[in-house]
Amino acid sequence: MTRLNPVDPAFIRTTNSGSQKSDAFAHKTDAIRIVAIENDAYVSIGSEPDAGPTNFLVIVGEPAILSLGASRNQGVVGIATGATTVISLPQGTGSPFNVGDTVSLTVTGQSYYDFTHQSVTAVNNGNVNNNYTPKITVSYSSSGILTAFSADGSAFLRNSLKIAAEARTGTGSIHCQQVQNAG
Repeated sequence: MTRLNPVDPAFIRTTNSGSQKSDAFAHKTDAIRIVAIENDAYVSIGSEPDAGPTNFLVIVGEPAILSLGASRNQGVVGIATGATTVISLPQGTGSPFNVGDTVSLTVTGQSYYDFTHQSVTAVNNGNVNNNYTPKITVSYSSSGILTAFSADGSAFLRNSLKIAAEARTGTGSIHCQQVQNAG
């Protein structure tokens, strides 16, 4: 029997005859457990997913564990504000993020920098071997922030996802929770 280790609180998304998206969630593990309640549900996962009959079907009474792929995250060493936000990653590391990914930022002690589920519009890894500080551009307008970023605190960038679900017939819901295999 497989044992699962829950990661973060579970969330519920109602389902009906149209695709319904969840709020964004921080991608922290490679799998998510989904349980259909009251009705089977078509499920899609991504930056801005849309669920329908061509997507994965979760059957009532048969919990599904779907792969989310590897989570991507990185500490942040600098933030340049403006119409878009440019985030500097540690020197020599390269960026785990790609153009089109969605990311969320958390800055301890400077929460006015925090944002959720914004698109990566550019990635500049430079020459990783020459101690270049990689930078990514995010479509988040931070032009109203006037306080300088302090690298003394903890700043962390992580990719984020949403789940879309549509009931096969009628209405219902899906119960979702990121999990790790514990044996």
